[in-house]
Amino acid sequence: MPEVATAAPAQPTQRRNGATLLFEHAHVTGAASIAGPVEGRGPLGGHFDELAPDQLMGQRSWERAESHLLARAFSRLCDRLHLQKGDFDLLLAGDLLNQTVASAFAARDLDLPFCGLYNACATFAEALGLAAALCDAGFCRRVAVGTSSHHEAAERQYRFPTEFGSQRPPSAQWTATGAVMVAVESAAAQRAEARITAFTPGRVIDYGVKDPFQMGAAMAPAAADTLAIHLGDLRRGASDYGVIYTGDLARVGVPLCEELLRARGYDLRLHDCGTELFDPEHQDVHAGGSGAACSALVFAARLLPGLRGGDYGRICLCSTGSLHSTTTYQQGESIPAVAHALTLEATSAG
Repeated sequence: MPEVATAAPAQPTQRRNGATLLFEHAHVTGAASIAGPVEGRGPLGGHFDELAPDQLMGQRSWERAESHLLARAFSRLCDRLHLQKGDFDLLLAGDLLNQTVASAFAARDLDLPFCGLYNACATFAEALGLAAALCDAGFCRRVAVGTSSHHEAAERQYRFPTEFGSQRPPSAQWTATGAVMVAVESAAAQRAEARITAFTPGRVIDYGVKDPFQMGAAMAPAAADTLAIHLGDLRRGASDYGVIYTGDLARVGVPLCEELLRARGYDLRLHDCGTELFDPEHQDVHAGGSGAACSALVFAARLLPGLRGGDYGRICLCSTGSLHSTTTYQQGESIPAVAHALTLEATSAG
């Protein structure tokens, strides 16, 4: 039997430096954000696309309200970009609820290929990084990236229903209510608002913290580890970025993370989505914000407009997540954490 000649597989372009993936063709072309009423009264309230009138939003449960938020954000994104849902190749979305039901229930009405993601409050950066990789490699032309969280739904799952009225310690954080959808595209377009140029998937780090009301302390080591790797791989420091944001370390975790970074040779002043989403002087959110929507809302309301408007040439966003559950906490397990870092840059037009 004659041999069949086969072409040698093409060698892929090297787009990796250490643990960090490098992208040339991953563009953020738009975002849509919907925030809850408490978030609407915060310092970024005027920068969200829509504010929910209340926590239920006409739904019969907190969980259905969260799915409604995510579906509504997708609809707003399509309207903004003058697209139909069929113009997206894939939906990457995640939330905090068991089996990521908020994302899955929203996806059932969108008729799109769907990959549900879970990295707790680090899900947004995870989804953006994976969307950038898929678009840059040519597997997808356009990906919708979504994440959401809901204060009441998360409290009921992880701690106590808010109706119970349990006392919260000062180190506790307030889970954000909101949803964000972002479009990531492979082809450079006139409407590109930013470029995703690097993504460092983080390692799971566990320093033995067992208190679920100390999530900032639990997540700070993971954030420090990922940021040190991200900056080291790119051979960059603080002066190379207009701003560096962590996801939701809040007031407890930020100084711990900065201290851990100094021990690794990085003297950084970190901004944090959890400290900037709410007004601590007038809103009783204790240590600050958290939730899968926390970093996404700040990205949509502050960071992306800053890149689009020329306030920043380059930013780093490192979303953080604690990976515990009520079961593991009640079994006495410690709280592992993960953080994922992205570098985003303004387009040449910006």
